[in-house]
Amino acid sequence: MTRVAVSPDLFRWARDRAGLDHVDLTVRFPKFEAWEAGEVQPTLRQLEGFARATHAPVGYFFLPAPPDEPLPIPDFRTVADREIARPSPNLLDTVYACQQRQDWYRDHAQVTGLAPLPFVGSLTMATTAVEAARQLRDALGFSVEARRACSTWTEALRTFIGQADELGVMVMVSGVVLNNNARHLDPQEFRGFALSDALAPLVFINGADSKAAQMFTLAHELAHLWLGQTALSDVSAERTSDNATERWCNEVAAELLVPMGVFRAELLADEPVAETLKRLARHFKVSSLVILRRLLDAGRIDRATFFACYRDEMARLREFEARGTGGGDFYRTTAARVSKRFARALVESTLEGRTLYRDAFHMLGIAKTATFNELGRSLGLPI
Repeated sequence: MTRVAVSPDLFRWARDRAGLDHVDLTVRFPKFEAWEAGEVQPTLRQLEGFARATHAPVGYFFLPAPPDEPLPIPDFRTVADREIARPSPNLLDTVYACQQRQDWYRDHAQVTGLAPLPFVGSLTMATTAVEAARQLRDALGFSVEARRACSTWTEALRTFIGQADELGVMVMVSGVVLNNNARHLDPQEFRGFALSDALAPLVFINGADSKAAQMFTLAHELAHLWLGQTALSDVSAERTSDNATERWCNEVAAELLVPMGVFRAELLADEPVAETLKRLARHFKVSSLVILRRLLDAGRIDRATFFACYRDEMARLREFEARGTGGGDFYRTTAARVSKRFARALVESTLEGRTLYRDAFHMLGIAKTATFNELGRSLGLPI
């Protein structure tokens, strides 16, 4: 039986990279500890199975030493008291998948004669948050008045995503890698990222994060696109970043969602914080977390009150979302994961013979022609 010579360091690297421990791996691979100790070498089939289990390319195990895997995009997740860990395989594979989709859509845009989008890179950090938010709001049609027509702030989020899609931004929302429900994305690692491109701007939102946080993440990542910046973010309404660009994007996001001038006019003297959160969350159709942040910005509450209320609201919203969790519609979920704009263009291109079915299936995370055709029909395409 032919065995493959693999450096023990590569087994340790793959284990640490995937965040797995000896117990988990030894259950699946009884000789794992001997492999890691260099006492025994695996067969090729065993090595391929180990590579799948650790989400590592099998070719890496033929290297003399573990590879360096830097993030392929700028990392803005800088916090003074926290060291940024090595990116997980799930994060890396998600970024790579989105870059592949963006590359495809850029080529599609060039072939079909789509014009560059003028808003990408149209602002600088010298632009005030109020002016920047106004420009985003005008371009998107994301006004307070339009949101009042939505029945809930979750509907407002769907509307917000639709407005960005209509403007030309591919907004991808997923809590897993591709369509693999066994590979969950960790909101503690990242909440979203933006891939700036004048023909194919893309925003990815970590769908494993609470829906209450996703609208703020979308607004924040759109601000990056208006700066013309590609960036990985760990954005949160409750934290002040040490990075000047992240602070600017946070300020723009808050002003876009809840304009301070309008917000101050809606405040009532001596109203309890809990009542203010309920009333203004309904009024602005945003989560109570964003309203809470604006109360802090307006000087109506101090930081101690803000953090105490924020923890309580997060717990309440997570419990509420857990009660409403359901299976959902596969085709709607798939379109949300890759963006309707991208899915529609890819299906049309494949049906017209410009893209291979194999490549389309890979980028969509599906495996069957029948599923592909039904996805097209769900997008309103004549199939």
